[in-house]
Amino acid sequence: MLEEALAWADACLIGARTLRLHGCTCLIHNATLLEERRRQGRSDQPVALVVSRRADFDPDLRFFRQPLERWLLTTAPATSIPPKGFTAVHPLGSWDHTLRDLAAAGLHRLVLLGGADLAGQLLAANLVDQLQLTVCPRLLGGPHSWLPAGLDLRDSRWSLLEQRLLEGEELMLRYARLDDESSAGFA
Repeated sequence: MLEEALAWADACLIGARTLRLHGCTCLIHNATLLEERRRQGRSDQPVALVVSRRADFDPDLRFFRQPLERWLLTTAPATSIPPKGFTAVHPLGSWDHTLRDLAAAGLHRLVLLGGADLAGQLLAANLVDQLQLTVCPRLLGGPHSWLPAGLDLRDSRWSLLEQRLLEGEELMLRYARLDDESSAGFA
């Protein structure tokens, strides 16, 4: 399921803390999905958009050896030279402005891969079109939650679109936002 979402996407957003904790990002390995992206004239992997206030990353992270294009979205002082390991650096302002800039750069369909703070910001700003949740036999909580404490989604309107049993007794649930006034292209 994750590889299908990545194959659909132009780019994936990754919070800096998530990247620092995990050291890498998810990649598409499925040969059929890779071939479809190539037929469409797209790169094998979506662009990795790292969202960070700082540009200091350990250069030994596996992320920097993964075969993908890396962009940094940052509030750090503007520079035209990307930090080592990144192809591009873009200023991170309001999410509306940042999303317009990314769309102008050809990145229309975005997947959010991680970061409770990042997910919370985008959900609170009503910029997420779909939620795809995977329930598995392990429960993560506390500092590993996918949403920040205090974010209340009960006021949002979501509709269950799909439920699918995956390998390893996992269950995928896909929801769509009912009020589609601002389609941000996030899944």
